Amino acid sequence: MYQRDYTYIDLSMTEDQNRSLLELLVKVSREVATALDLRTVLQRVLYACLQHVGGERGSIIVMDDLGKAVDATIVYGKQFHDHTTQQLRDTVERGLAGWVVQNRKAVLVPDTSRDERWLRREDDAVEKSGAKSAICVPLLARERFVGVLTLVHSVPNTFNEEHLELVQAISDQASVAVLNARLYTETQRTARVMSALAEGAAAINSSLEMQDVLRRILNQTMQALQVETVALALIDPTGNELVFQAAAGNNSGSIPGLRTPAGQGLTGKVIEDGHGLVIPAVKQDPSFEKTDKLSGVDMRALAIAPIQLHGSVIGVLEAINPISGAFDPDALVVMTGLGSLAGTTIDNSKLFEQLQNAHRHYRELFEDSADPILITDWEGKVLEVNRRAVTLSGYTNTELHSLSIDQLHEVSWNKTGLNFENLRTGEACVYESGLQRQDGGTVPVEVYARRVEFDDAESVQWIFRDITARKELDALRDDMTSMIFHDLRSPLGNIVSSLEMMSTLMPEDETLNSMLNIAKNSTGRIQRLVNSLLDINRLEAGQQIVDQNSIDPVALVRESIRDVEPSVTARQHTLTNRANSVLPLIWVDVDMIYRVLINLLENSTKFTPVGGRIDIGAQTSEDGLFVKFWVRDNGPGIPPAERERIFEKFARLRGKNKPGGLGVGLAFCRLAVHAHGGEIWVDSEVGKGTTFWLTLPVAQMQSAGKLKRQTGRLTFKPDRTPTR
Repeated sequence: MYQRDYTYIDLSMTEDQNRSLLELLVKVSREVATALDLRTVLQRVLYACLQHVGGERGSIIVMDDLGKAVDATIVYGKQFHDHTTQQLRDTVERGLAGWVVQNRKAVLVPDTSRDERWLRREDDAVEKSGAKSAICVPLLARERFVGVLTLVHSVPNTFNEEHLELVQAISDQASVAVLNARLYTETQRTARVMSALAEGAAAINSSLEMQDVLRRILNQTMQALQVETVALALIDPTGNELVFQAAAGNNSGSIPGLRTPAGQGLTGKVIEDGHGLVIPAVKQDPSFEKTDKLSGVDMRALAIAPIQLHGSVIGVLEAINPISGAFDPDALVVMTGLGSLAGTTIDNSKLFEQLQNAHRHYRELFEDSADPILITDWEGKVLEVNRRAVTLSGYTNTELHSLSIDQLHEVSWNKTGLNFENLRTGEACVYESGLQRQDGGTVPVEVYARRVEFDDAESVQWIFRDITARKELDALRDDMTSMIFHDLRSPLGNIVSSLEMMSTLMPEDETLNSMLNIAKNSTGRIQRLVNSLLDINRLEAGQQIVDQNSIDPVALVRESIRDVEPSVTARQHTLTNRANSVLPLIWVDVDMIYRVLINLLENSTKFTPVGGRIDIGAQTSEDGLFVKFWVRDNGPGIPPAERERIFEKFARLRGKNKPGGLGVGLAFCRLAVHAHGGEIWVDSEVGKGTTFWLTLPVAQMQSAGKLKRQTGRLTFKPDRTPTR
């Protein structure tokens, strides 16, 4: 009997009836077409139906494209009544309107007490309004389901088929207007939401200070939702608790600092599900728990939205008691958007605080450092200095900022690279130089340079460590070494010569010969020490080794063992010679390498316990260019931290019950081996022993005509010349 989107006129009607119907439809069309507000359109449609069809009350439920009720208008007589979300849900799911939604058909119910499709409520009881008559029709526009219109009369059988047709005609005429109003309302709502979120984003993100950020989030929430109180809580990372960080509005003073379990109540549900919720009537909602209450706040209505960051909930945002009495339909959308904005902004604020703290900590370390520190750009211009740099250089802070780094010290371009190219790649460098003071003096410094980030730009950090005391100590040691050498060499040579003469003049006597050998061995050790000190000075000064000869490494090992036998015997050590095979000649300063082997053997005897075991050996390297020597013991071993330091001059192992000494033996060994083009290193395991390794070059074949294998008994004169 009816058709969508245009008016159908029953031909059986009289001409006057048709004219009246057309006038009614034109009037309805004109009234609803002049409004875009959805509520206004719905009210005018309902008034038209009640006025021209009859009925005591009516309602229109508006549906979205997914079939979800989005709005409704209810009229009792001439009064509009509010509705709840639950009422709409019940009507659409279980009531007569729900049947119409599912079947898309109009329905006439002469007696609601006789129709199961009617959802009976309290006022349907016999003692109250009792049975009714009802009409329910769909609103369809261009095949889109727009909503459901219902008219109700308190007297059964009031409505008939003509009333049904008339209501359907009015609804058909009004459907397009309702759809347009719904779309307009949705557009306005979206614009309102986007505007609120845009304003919120602009306000919230205008600061990075945490307290200011929290205050702005609360203010925007209160302004957008028009509520009495707002509160913000974050999940405590150290425990399963929500901690309220800030609050604003009525009775909000006692909220900050409040702690509640993160997994309980409505807030727990929001955190778990990651979705917000609105409680329009807190006291009537069974899901509202004691943990949801906030101190001093009388909650009537509550909206909670999650504060999310990278897909995880980090807290909640609560809006309490809307001023209008009910939350706007967009309240949860706005709150959810603000919650997402808040999560990002709070995280940025935390990162900003961490950056500020790190920067402050760096500044404190920078200023309080005991060493001068300067920051320069890649051109070498000084950008920043600490107090120690001002003190040590004698320049003022302003004067230092006007200088370049190469005006303050001689830059080691070999270390930094030209234009600091080595530093640009992230490589750090260390070298010694002199800091030029303002008064013209120079302070010896150890320079440590590396690339750093300073004020959001790549820069170079220069640390100048004052090594004046170390240089003075080195000079003192050098003076002492020079004194020992010059003051001892001449009398020591006389003692050695005298002992040699005495050995030829003394009669054969075992006791005298034993005493004489002890004296010879002792003077030999002193002579080796003096020569080693001299060699250290020469090698550190860069002098080349010129007195080189070929020598049989097996003979060299054998002679070294012979000279340490007294010490080995005294400590009951077992010394084993593993250099038994034929090896190629090596091209070395014989006396210097002999002293290297003696130093390593004597070092082992000092650290190996009584009755211990010492091995010495030699073998050809895999490439045939070197002979590899080793000295191994089963002493206490060397800790990893000490294995490089022991080769430094005047360095000794730290700790109680460690043998004494000047600490020059291993330093001499390294300098001597490196001067020959070889390598020396140590392998050690604490508690199990130590092995020293060294390599020395094989004599080249082209020099064979000039060399003579030395395999016999070797002796070493005080002037360091090896003889047969």
